Parts: sequence; structure tokens; C-alpha cells
Amino acid sequence: MCEHDLVTRVDGLLHEETQVHDHGVDLTVDEVFVVDGAGRVDFGGGELEPARTRPHETEKRRPDDDYEWWHLDGGTYLIAYNESLSTDRPLLLQTREAVLERGAAHPTRVVTSLPRLPLSVSDGGLYLKENARVSTLRPHSAQSGR
Repeated sequence: MCEHDLVTRVDGLLHEETQVHDHGVDLTVDEVFVVDGAGRVDFGGGELEPARTRPHETEKRRPDDDYEWWHLDGGTYLIAYNESLSTDRPLLLQTREAVLERGAAHPTRVVTSLPRLPLSVSDGGLYLKENARVSTLRPHSAQSGR
């Protein structure tokens, strides 16, 4: 799959020139959620219940900032994307290197849509700016041979 084919499957890019590169398409965080109530998973699926979540607060670093930041303590959160994906062809979704190097990660997934994903943050915490590029979407064939 060429870069153009990948881009045509993603809606809602904020700044295509920055998000699209030779290795894939970067996705941006729209919302961070705190899980504050247990969900339920059973064997047959008849008792599945979602976890209770609430949006994590944001704050400006400086009064004249246009965008706010999430100050994430160590723990696990759910993230939602600005972008959406509609494809029948599976794609690979990975944590961006910049996020990994700062002690945070989400699971690598093969996707045809963009679910909310758990983001694990190390004990040192993480400052995450609104619309930060957190994930990279790649052709699934990039993982062939594993």
C-alpha cells in the first residue's frame, strides 16, 4: 500500500504536511479519559459492561497559549483520536517513538477503525499537549515476516 492509499483511508487529519511521512500517518490525541469505575468481562458476553470513564482535565501552561495540556501521572488512561479510519484492509497502529522515549505507550494493534486505546504512562508522568501526535498508522504488510 502506498502512502497515498493510506492517507485516503484516514479522515480528519489536522495538518497533513506534518502527519504524513514515508513511514505512515501520525494520529493525534483528541481526548484523554480517566477510568474511574470497573468494567465487567465474562465468558459468554452476556454480562459485558463498559468501564466508567470521565474526561481528564487540561490546563494551559501560559495564559496566552492556544492549546492546553494534560498532566498525566503514572497510570493507565484511555485516549481517543481526532482522526477516524474507515477501511476493510487491516492497518498497523503503533505508539510514536517520541511517546515511547518519554515513558508512555499504547498497545500495537491491527485495526480497521480507531477505537479508544489504553495509554500507559510511567511513574514519572507525562505532559501531553492537545492534538499531540501519539500514534503512527502503517500498512500492515510492514510487519510481514514476523
